[in-house]
Amino acid sequence: MTTITPRSGNRKSNSGDAVASFSPAQGAPGTLTAVPHADQYRTTPPRPERVRPTPLGELAARLGVETAGPAEAEVSGITHDSRAVRPGDLYAALPGARAHGADFVAQAAGLGAAAVLTDPSGRERAAATGLPVLVVEDPRGRMGDLAAEIYGRPGTDLLQIGITGTSGKTTTAYLVEGGLRGAGRSTGLVGTVEMRIGDERIKSERTTPEATDLQALFAVMRERGVEAVAMEVSSHALVLGRVDGCVFDVAVFNNLSPEHMEFHSDMEDYFQAKARLFTPERSRRAVVNLDDEYGRRLAKEATVPVVTFSAAGDPNADWRAEDVVTRAADSVLTVIGPDGVRISATAPLPGPFNVANTLAAIVTLATAGIDPQTAADGIAAVPGVPGRLERVDAGQPYLAVVDYAHKTDAVESVLRSLREVTRGKLHVVIGCGGDRDTTKRGPMGAAAARLADTAVLTSDNPRSEDPLAILTAMLAGASEVPAYQRGEVLVDADRAAAIATAVARAEPGDTVLVAGKGHEQGQEAAGVVRPFDDRQVLREAILGRQRSEQSRQDPQSPQSHQDQQDPQSQQDQQSQQDEHRHQNSQG
Repeated sequence: MTTITPRSGNRKSNSGDAVASFSPAQGAPGTLTAVPHADQYRTTPPRPERVRPTPLGELAARLGVETAGPAEAEVSGITHDSRAVRPGDLYAALPGARAHGADFVAQAAGLGAAAVLTDPSGRERAAATGLPVLVVEDPRGRMGDLAAEIYGRPGTDLLQIGITGTSGKTTTAYLVEGGLRGAGRSTGLVGTVEMRIGDERIKSERTTPEATDLQALFAVMRERGVEAVAMEVSSHALVLGRVDGCVFDVAVFNNLSPEHMEFHSDMEDYFQAKARLFTPERSRRAVVNLDDEYGRRLAKEATVPVVTFSAAGDPNADWRAEDVVTRAADSVLTVIGPDGVRISATAPLPGPFNVANTLAAIVTLATAGIDPQTAADGIAAVPGVPGRLERVDAGQPYLAVVDYAHKTDAVESVLRSLREVTRGKLHVVIGCGGDRDTTKRGPMGAAAARLADTAVLTSDNPRSEDPLAILTAMLAGASEVPAYQRGEVLVDADRAAAIATAVARAEPGDTVLVAGKGHEQGQEAAGVVRPFDDRQVLREAILGRQRSEQSRQDPQSPQSHQDQQDPQSQQDQQSQQDEHRHQNSQG
């Protein structure tokens, strides 16, 4: 473990020029060990049970192409995954970064595919199976519309609410779903943590499913009586066509800050990707955050009707928050709307950013036709959001929370929010993911060092990168914070050990924040994933410290008694145990 220790923590001193010192300390062995790959975490997306087969000729006509090969087939499903093909499916053989889907057409045919959709480069391989083939220049761009058509346009029978932005998508989606439930609607949810069909939960592999899986999911929701769905819409989904075939009744924009710069060329490209949601091809109405710089721009440029909101109380917004009171577990506010609407609301999670998420959810539901007070009451009843300022309570005299914050703005927001409700010191454990945006590593390290009393820099999901290389970038950012402004900075690549370190420092009235992974239940390194849940590891660290303290305080406890034995007594006891094991082995 490496330690950077300024003289006066991250509180500005009169001297103003404290000098940092580096000192090595012995840490526990690393835990990034190889385990079976994460296929064990995969979940097969559900399919509808009742689908009216569509003649292949109708699909060809919709694409404006001729069918190569026999055209009398009927299609009852569609998938882009050759392993997931079912009899009667249209297999979408897409070009990829490493391989072409046409390389797997034999597998798809063997599983009962009725036909193949591909591009010109996949034509010959697809035709070699003897299956009918539909060839278009951009099969990914046509796949979503075909999926919607094959499953009978299921989205038209659902109230669809799509939420986008850099931060707050997951929380807002859960709050919207809570408001819908409060209004008596049967609901669905699609997002980063999970998919829900009523009360059934399905683990998500990505924020927004591929179009083939998404349309099938909507069809299952319709079969099971779901009336409304709240859904996260990522920029990847908009660029890669995952929401093709969807027209959202209400599209929501929360905010925009640097993220996914490994995918987008710059912030303008990122903004333009998000802006695709706010066009007539993707949505009917928009709800936009006027407190955000990009939100103000979007409100002017969107080509669908726009309703604006402001948690900061901007009088130019259609809806605004007033009389906001933030508390340790939640916040209360008054919501002011058009035509004299005035309602009382509670943000069920702490922090100013959750006031904004709550206001966004209320305005979204009001725009969708839900009574705003009914919506607010349903939102207030939401018990929490997995991995979003999720409390871990094992009876300790300090606050312990896990949060998904993994972007600079999000880290700053959550630390400032926790500072407001922390009487003592604030300790954060944080890392950055490998094979992702490298530009945020330094700023995230700096934010943690500047805003926390203790910042323990550690591994997140290193993926294919060297964990120490990632930590070096984070540490460089932390070291740029003037010594008199930063807290104590520790570095430990072992995430479990880092969490234990933060817990060991916590005193009554302090707060321990474990940031970055939130709801995730695995840690990926060097091509493998091992089980790792921040919430569980944090709880175990708290309980472990409690057991250790109890054993020291209680001289009658077995552990304490053993600790107090003299070395010779312990040696004699060990010899007796060894002899007993030897006798048992001979018996």
